[in-house]
Amino acid sequence: MERQLEELKQQLEKQCQINQELKRQNKDLEQRLQEKEKLLSEYQDTEFPSQSSNEAEPEVRKSRAAVMAPEPIPEDLEITSNRVKKTSSETDLIVKAIQKNDFLSRLDDEQTAMMVDLLLAFDFSPGKEVIKEGSEGDTMYIVAAGDLVVTQAGRELRSLRCGDVFGELAILYNCKRTATVKAKSLVRLWCMERQTYRTIMTNKSKKKREQLLGFLKTSRTLKDLNDVQLSKIIDSMEEVKYQHKDIIVREGAEANTFYIILKGEVLVSKSVNGYQKQIRRMGKGEHFGEQALIREVLRTATCTADGPVTCFSIDKEVFEETIPVEHLELFDDTKVLQEAEAPEKLSLSSSLKFKDLVPVLYQEGRYQGEKVTLGVGGFGRVELVTTLKHGKYYAMKRVSKKQIVAKRQEEHVLFEKKILKAIQSDFIVRLHGAFKDSRFIYMVMEFCSGGEIWTKLKEVGRFDEAISVFCAACVVEAFAYLHKKNILYRDLKPENLMLDAQGYVKLVDFGFAKEMVRGEKTYSFVGTPEYMAPEIIKNQGHDFAVDFWSLGILVYELLAGSPPFSSSEPQKIYAKILDGVIKYPPYLNEAAKSIISKLCRPRPGQRLGNTKNGIKDVRHHRWFSSMNWHKLRVGQVEAPTVRLVRKGPCYINFDRFPCDQAKVEEEFSGWDRDF
Repeated sequence: MERQLEELKQQLEKQCQINQELKRQNKDLEQRLQEKEKLLSEYQDTEFPSQSSNEAEPEVRKSRAAVMAPEPIPEDLEITSNRVKKTSSETDLIVKAIQKNDFLSRLDDEQTAMMVDLLLAFDFSPGKEVIKEGSEGDTMYIVAAGDLVVTQAGRELRSLRCGDVFGELAILYNCKRTATVKAKSLVRLWCMERQTYRTIMTNKSKKKREQLLGFLKTSRTLKDLNDVQLSKIIDSMEEVKYQHKDIIVREGAEANTFYIILKGEVLVSKSVNGYQKQIRRMGKGEHFGEQALIREVLRTATCTADGPVTCFSIDKEVFEETIPVEHLELFDDTKVLQEAEAPEKLSLSSSLKFKDLVPVLYQEGRYQGEKVTLGVGGFGRVELVTTLKHGKYYAMKRVSKKQIVAKRQEEHVLFEKKILKAIQSDFIVRLHGAFKDSRFIYMVMEFCSGGEIWTKLKEVGRFDEAISVFCAACVVEAFAYLHKKNILYRDLKPENLMLDAQGYVKLVDFGFAKEMVRGEKTYSFVGTPEYMAPEIIKNQGHDFAVDFWSLGILVYELLAGSPPFSSSEPQKIYAKILDGVIKYPPYLNEAAKSIISKLCRPRPGQRLGNTKNGIKDVRHHRWFSSMNWHKLRVGQVEAPTVRLVRKGPCYINFDRFPCDQAKVEEEFSGWDRDF
């Protein structure tokens, strides 16, 4: 009897455990269902989120990324005359509003002070619209007094009160307003336009850079370096702050850091008979510890902050990665690019005539008989065409000239054609012809029948290691070719990577590319939010290092199915990028985590690919240990991506799009006479 009772007891315990496990599984399923519903209900690019959003929920990129086209920055924008004096309470309110805002809180003290200085005041009467849903915006606002209401499609989202910030995305780029903001009472707002913000940020960054360059040129150790090398050092430096009486370096300690004083004063003292004897006082622009960069030395004196001090510092290890110490000369990264390149030749096919091109039509499905559209973007459509004589397929990019002029992209379009015309790489899509009429410009490109990496990634969720390594390696080869020709790409993402019939990956869309001289910086706000490097967001000036940052983001997205910094709200994406915290899923191995973290270092001068050995360091990283780079360059690696390419009609690997019915206006300004 006792044995039966014991057995029954064990069975009951087992049943309880099963019930608990089922309960836990149900809870898991419920949570996942809630997450899915949340993702479906989210919409992109909203400036006015509901306040009840739960930050703990994972953010997954489900739709194609928006792109930010570069806007020219006026060289001569007069901003000094716009200054408005603020009372101490007004200044206090503005500073608090900036500090509690996701994006603006990342500004430094000087940038915050400049913003406070240049904000203008405007009054709005009750019922007056400040922002209209669907309109384009170039102004951000801080509520100084009064109440406003935010509505979307007539539905009330939230209220705005004193100290709230809204519309701040507009100071970064030209974005459509996703909600209407109306004054409920008499309202006073502090306002700033995009051109003012960008000009003050850009000017500040340029001045700071010139100042640092001047400081470095006075250093005995660094005096033989050229501007390109000194620029690399600046990119690797960290800003550090010290309080009064903080010891920056201690006599007798191991020396491994070099410092430049940006603000404040430093006292230098030596130990004499057990007492600290002051030797000298150093101020702004002076530097110390340079011997630490080239010799194994101990500190010969103690340096103490006299009041608050701000310095720029560079560590020996980072310095050695940047400048080969033995001869203090920048490694020539063209020596490590061992591409067996074909001789330069014009890639435009002179025999290709516009009148010979005919559209390919869908043979089945809901769009049967309509033109095949391979892709639709913010700047045009890509259609599949063929020739009557040869039956060869081409992808024809067609862009409205009116829209190019409206978005001030004339220079970029002409440059895209110039780049593609000169390029001769198996990892970059070829240009076969360029044409124009009164409405459109046309670029006839190589057709990559395997489709977009973006589409394939969404189909399978995430790629395995072999496919990810292969895709990233093709991008490395494309970047090596472009950087050697001093071309900066700036728009890497799965949407801009195509598969050819053999499964090889090719880079497309050079609308944001730029020719750069080594050591120079460019200051456009350009790219795709999830892929933007911190220096672009901060308007600090950027160069080739941004391409290596985006490579790190791409590796993460290929392996995880979603980029590391994502949100339905762009300002949250930028805030996450500036925080720089990457959370890795458990299935990522150590080599993958290592290459991502090294490519996505916040300081551009410390990034893998942007140190003294250049792109060679990327190729030699252990994550690429299975890759035979020479075989890849000559097309002898069997592409693991080939299994992603479906067989069928020539357009089977592409999403389907309805035909474009929109009537496009003619444009006769003549900007395209050399196209």
